[in-house]
Amino acid sequence: MLSDKTIYIRDLANCPPAYLEDPARREFFEIVWLHNEEALHEPYHDFENLRGDWIYLIPPYRVHQLNKAGKKGVLLSFKQELLEDDIKEFLLDVFRMFNIQGEFSCLQVTEESEKGLVSIFNLLQEEYNHEEVNLIMIKALLKVFLLKLIQLKEQHFTRQDINEKRIYEFMMLIELNFYEERKADFYANKLDLSTKRLNQILKEKLDKTAVQLIHDRIILEAKRQIIHSENTIKEIAYNLQFKDPSYFSRFFKLHTNQTPNEFQDKVTNHVITRDNTLYS
Repeated sequence: MLSDKTIYIRDLANCPPAYLEDPARREFFEIVWLHNEEALHEPYHDFENLRGDWIYLIPPYRVHQLNKAGKKGVLLSFKQELLEDDIKEFLLDVFRMFNIQGEFSCLQVTEESEKGLVSIFNLLQEEYNHEEVNLIMIKALLKVFLLKLIQLKEQHFTRQDINEKRIYEFMMLIELNFYEERKADFYANKLDLSTKRLNQILKEKLDKTAVQLIHDRIILEAKRQIIHSENTIKEIAYNLQFKDPSYFSRFFKLHTNQTPNEFQDKVTNHVITRDNTLYS
């Protein structure tokens, strides 16, 4: 279904179950745009209203599956190859927009931004529905749509207080460095903060310390590799810079209450058979 596609657009009401089960789906960036719905997660930012238009940005190779069944809205999925001819700065902005919150990023669409997003999306959908798709036009419209989302993301960012901006920067630093750097003082130094102050900010906003968030990111990567790679648990342990696979297994169990092998055995059936499941 998806193996020969680089872009896929559907109303959520007409999104077939085969899409969710397609192995090729994991290679796609997903944009889920809910219309006049409650948020599917518990936002930690102070939104004025939890009902409205929400855009979920889900990067490739994520563990989570957000259920779209019964929701009003649209789905836009695309492969990275549609963007690869573009300038590096734009690709980095897209990567940051999709990755900053781990499993997914979420934006609440304002009335001001909705009109522009709707008009571009409608043009993109119209072009997508042509019998002979003009790939150049698709790429151009997709880029404009993504630029609109990046602009919306920046609006959210500038409304945040200084400590939320520090959290944003901290999460980006984790994304870039968690393989090699797993101590809080490295990140505190990068942010020009003391380790104590960094932990105070994180505890206040996220109720977790820096080390806990770094460990969360390692566990997330371990889960992705267990699900989406053909590597053994031992190979995954080495990939994640654990010198001792048995220590990796103990680390994984400490944070998830199950061994990597138990997780591997359970998760595939769990994701396929349950609706709106965020497997953790």
